[in-house]
Amino acid sequence: MSASGGGLAQIGKSVVIKGELSGSEDLYLDGLVEGSIALKGNSLTVGPNGQVKASIDAKGVVVQGKLEGNIQASDRVELRKSANVTGDIATQRISIEEGAFLKGKVDIHRTDSK
Repeated sequence: MSASGGGLAQIGKSVVIKGELSGSEDLYLDGLVEGSIALKGNSLTVGPNGQVKASIDAKGVVVQGKLEGNIQASDRVELRKSANVTGDIATQRISIEEGAFLKGKVDIHRTDSK
């Protein structure tokens, strides 16, 4: 994993990870991950070549590639038009672009504010 100045770790498209993945910086994932991903307080971006079979717990999640597994996002989930998601999503805010595929349920949590 390489980290650049902005605190962003990147996993390239030739990288395969099986097991638990956790961290305290934003992650751009364009490879294959099977297992679980925990980035509490940080964001995960699944790139267009990304293939993820994992449960995800993060602050924000952006999906451009393929994801199988449940997403728990404390802030926001974005499914881009190239996204293919199979699994349940729990978040406060969600954005789904036209053309994105989602099979699963969405649970929107209200914030206890104001």
